[in-house]
Amino acid sequence: MRKLLQVDFTFQGPFGEEMSALLKELAESINQEPGMIWKIWTENAQTQQGGGVYLFEDEQSALAYLEMHTARLQQMGITDVRGIVFDINEPLSLINKGPIDK
Repeated sequence: MRKLLQVDFTFQGPFGEEMSALLKELAESINQEPGMIWKIWTENAQTQQGGGVYLFEDEQSALAYLEMHTARLQQMGITDVRGIVFDINEPLSLINKGPIDK
């Protein structure tokens, strides 16, 4: 069953176009992660937060990615990583055009 993973953390930047240029290769590598279907990158320069919302094929893939990603962020000096795995209510999400049927 597909799972949604939400990750957020305190992030000092860069944001916007600078972040896009700096993290392009990382974004491309994330496409190779087992079970990953898509990711939406999130950022808020005003509150100094970064993160993402991911759709995974199953809970095992989501949890494995969260463990690996948390370790990677910690190596970058980010220590307050919060990750939550959610079930998806597919019928309601599809009514609201949630991109889960891909």
